[in-house]
Amino acid sequence: MGSAPTPARTASTSAMLLITLLNVAVFRPTTSDPSDEACLTHLSESLQDPTKSLKNWTKSTFANPCSGFTSYLQGATCNNGRIYKLSLTNLSLRGSISPFLANCTNLQALDLSSNFLTGPIPSDLQYLVNLAVLNLSSNQLSGPIPPQLTLCAYLNVIDLHDNSLTGPIPQQLGLLVRLSAFDVSNNKLAGPIPVSLGNRSGNLPRFNATSFEGNKELYGYPLPPLKSKGLSVLAIVGIGLGSGFASLVLSFTGVCIWLKITERKMALEEGKISHLMPDY
Repeated sequence: MGSAPTPARTASTSAMLLITLLNVAVFRPTTSDPSDEACLTHLSESLQDPTKSLKNWTKSTFANPCSGFTSYLQGATCNNGRIYKLSLTNLSLRGSISPFLANCTNLQALDLSSNFLTGPIPSDLQYLVNLAVLNLSSNQLSGPIPPQLTLCAYLNVIDLHDNSLTGPIPQQLGLLVRLSAFDVSNNKLAGPIPVSLGNRSGNLPRFNATSFEGNKELYGYPLPPLKSKGLSVLAIVGIGLGSGFASLVLSFTGVCIWLKITERKMALEEGKISHLMPDY
């Protein structure tokens, strides 16, 4: 019969096994999620960084931007090895927003505010199904607000103020029941404010006029009524009555003058006739 393993041998075997596992965990090469790598690569290509603020935004970093909860990429926050948040605010960035941002499928917060970004808001952002915060304010974005953002059901914040966005506010955005902050002020939006946003019912958070002001062609509650560019009905009636009265006065004056002139002529004619008649 073989001898039973001694406690010392058992401890030694366990220690070697633990060291082996640690070596595998520590020295195993790690790479980013391919979707995150594509997302970051295309975003970097669509942005211009004149102040060189994004120094570590390089291909080598895109290949491994996260290690668990540690981020090696400026402006990025990681969660379990995936890009969880991107905050590139007030960096004087130019260029446009890449539609490939949709590849960062674990993204829950996107903040590109206070830059000089132009172009449209990509409708592809609809694929960021975990997105809770979208802040693209204080840029130079143009075009419509994509109604597809409604598919980001977890959206809690939509901040698009101080851009050059046009068109109506999509009615569908009122379906975002988690939406607690909404700001589209100081754009070029037009049309009615959706009731589902301007006058929300139940326990849904309501948005006041400051969320919508600064859009000349936008109207509806909670904005104050638009001032009429034309004349009011009372003004039109008043003008009509006034012009009618003025016409009547002028006509009456004209008739009086005509009667006086006629009377004078008749008097002159009578004078001439009486002068020519012989005396008896």
